[in-house]
Formats: sequence, structure tokens, C-alpha cells
Amino acid sequence: MSGTETIRQDGHARPKDGVPRGLSRTGPVIFSYGFRPFFLAAAIWAIVTMVLWISALSGFIQIGGDYGAHNWHAHEMLFGFASAVLAGFLLTAVPNWTGRLPVSGLPLVLLFGLWCLGRLMFLVPSVFGMTSAAVIDGLFLPALLAICAREVIAGRKWKDLKVLAGLLALSAANIVFHYAAISGDHSHVATRLAVSAYTVLVMIVGGRIVPSFTRNWINKSGRTDFPVPYNNFDTAAILTGVAALGGWTFAPESPLTVIVAVIAGFMHAVRLVRWRGWATWPEQLLVVLHVAYAFIPLGFMAIALGAYEVMDARSVLHIFTVGVVACMMLAVMTRASLGHTGRKLHATKMTVAAYLALIGSAVLRPAAEAFPNAMMHLHACSGALWIIGFLLFCIEFGPILTQERKPLRT
Repeated sequence: MSGTETIRQDGHARPKDGVPRGLSRTGPVIFSYGFRPFFLAAAIWAIVTMVLWISALSGFIQIGGDYGAHNWHAHEMLFGFASAVLAGFLLTAVPNWTGRLPVSGLPLVLLFGLWCLGRLMFLVPSVFGMTSAAVIDGLFLPALLAICAREVIAGRKWKDLKVLAGLLALSAANIVFHYAAISGDHSHVATRLAVSAYTVLVMIVGGRIVPSFTRNWINKSGRTDFPVPYNNFDTAAILTGVAALGGWTFAPESPLTVIVAVIAGFMHAVRLVRWRGWATWPEQLLVVLHVAYAFIPLGFMAIALGAYEVMDARSVLHIFTVGVVACMMLAVMTRASLGHTGRKLHATKMTVAAYLALIGSAVLRPAAEAFPNAMMHLHACSGALWIIGFLLFCIEFGPILTQERKPLRT
């Protein structure tokens, strides 16, 4: 505890600023911790949006209204589904980083309600008005940024400010995306900026948790072949990756972007090898973290191929969105849901099946380019695997997130 809170009988803390924090011991279990509502809602929304998108592509329904079907699909995946997972993760991780108590109860309900309102308005943007929908939706990420910034600053964890930079980039990308869509266009720059922001967060946070979890597991196994500790090479790899993603965002076909992307791909491949992921094979809950990170060097190589039109720009995008972002998010969702509800950190067969489905979706979407005659069918299969992956998560983790409360330590 930070020394500025007092504990109330309901289990909340009452800080001097009057905002209640802590693990809520009363009310619905799902609002006792940030990961609970956001992880479950993100998984449900991942299923709903993909079903609607496939239905729209098949001509059964129309989605997005005046916002445009393609804009709606891209927005709801990047700023609907992914932003919910990010919120659940940060509302859980930031208190661990800062040593302060988490936001829960009514403040969490209000933040979650803001996210839900954005999703509702964008289901029928023509009813509420596109500008109104955009304004409401545009409030969520800045609100999350304000919460996290306050906690990081109050906890004096200055090194974690770089995570806030990612949230700031996402907030800006969302605003630019809305502006372009309302103007009747699609902002490819905003899309790539959002994907780049998520990828940088994976490079930073993933670079913290993947080797740490791997080291802990290897240590428990009684071995000493630990991952290489964070050093200057990791910093150089992240900075090179940021440069490559910046080039891809604003000048994807530039020869300089290609050069930097190839270098970044090599450096992140080496970084991944240094973490000794193969040593964790007996525990798929760990293996999947390494597999998800492996899509980062693949994505950088895809940027280079895309610049020379060897690979379609949408396939490059999907390697990052499904391979890097979604696979890492599913891996973190499963692990955090188990760990923060006091359950054993072990992947069941259903969890592994969810991992395999999503990894299959990530691989199948760009691989479809090699089979032009079957491309649409393969795209549909990729979407179906996406749905299966998150449906399995909902089936297994829905009860965990909504019914089980971690007991207090005595």
C-alpha cells in the first residue's frame, strides 16, 4: 500500500483523493478486478464482430452504416476488442508495478460502461449519429490513459511511462481513424499507427514478462539454463523495432523502411532465441507466449516483402493484428485469469485448443495468398478459427471470471 489509503470494511481502500480502490469484496464478482469484465467482454466481442464481418462479406447483412463496413471491422478489432484486452491487462498489471491498489467496484463499472456504450453506438452509428458515436468511443482510451498515468505518477514508476506513450498513440490513432471514416475515407496511417502501438507494447511488456515467467518456470524445474537477462541488446532491439514500425506507419514502401525492418526482424529473432522458449515445452501456457512473440520478427520480414508487393498489404497487417496482438492477448488473458483467481498456472486441453485455433487463424490468413482460387474459403476458415479460439476461452474462463473470487490472504 502507498501509505495514503485506509481500508474500509468492504475491502476497498479510500485514498486521500477520495477515489475508492482495492479488491471489491461486495457486489458482482466480475467487477472486483479490471481483468474480469474486460477480458470476458473482449472475447465475446471478438466472436460477435467476426460473425458479423463474415455475414457482411457473405451478403447476409450490412454493418457499419455510413461509417462503412470495412472501417467498422477494422475499428472494432483495433479499438473495440484489442482496447478491452489492453484495459484489462493494464488495470491488473499497473497496480502490481506501482504497489498501489487496483481500481474496482463503481469506478470500474463506469469505465467498462463507457467501453460498452462505444460498442453499442457503433453497431448502429446512423441511429446515434457518427459524430456522437465517435466522440463517445474516443473518450475510452484517454480515460484509461488518465487512470494509468495517475497510478504510475503516484507510484513514481517513471520507467513505466513508456507504456503510457503507447496508450497516447492509440488515443491519437483512434481520433484520426474516426475523422477519416466520417469524411468517407479510410485512414491506413491511423490503422498502421494503432497496430504499431500495440506491437511496441508487446515488445516492451512482453520483453518483461516472457523471460521472467520463463526463468521462474525453469528455476522451479531445478535447472539453471535461464533466459539471458535484459541488457543493451534488448534496448537496441526495441528501438530498432520502433523505428521500423514508424517507417511502416508513415512510409511503408520506403527503401529505408525495408532496411530497418529487416534489421529489426533479425534482432527480435535473436532476442526470442535468447529467452530459451524451447525449454518451456512441457507447459503450453508459457510456450504460447514465445510463439506469439515469434510473429514480431515474422511481421518485420513481412513489412519488407510488402514494400516490394511480394506480400499483400492486408496480409502484412494481419500478421501483426492476429499473430502478434491477438495471440499475445489470448496468452496473457488465460494466464492472468488463472493467476489472479488463485488457480494453478497450467494450460488445459481446451486452453491449448484455443491457442492452436488462433495461431492457425494467424497463419492461414496470409498463407491464403499462395492459393488464389481458394483464397475466399481460406479467409473464411481463418475467421472461423478466430471464432473457435475465443469461444473456447469464453466456455472455459467465463465461469472463472464471473463466479470465483480469490480468497483474501490471512
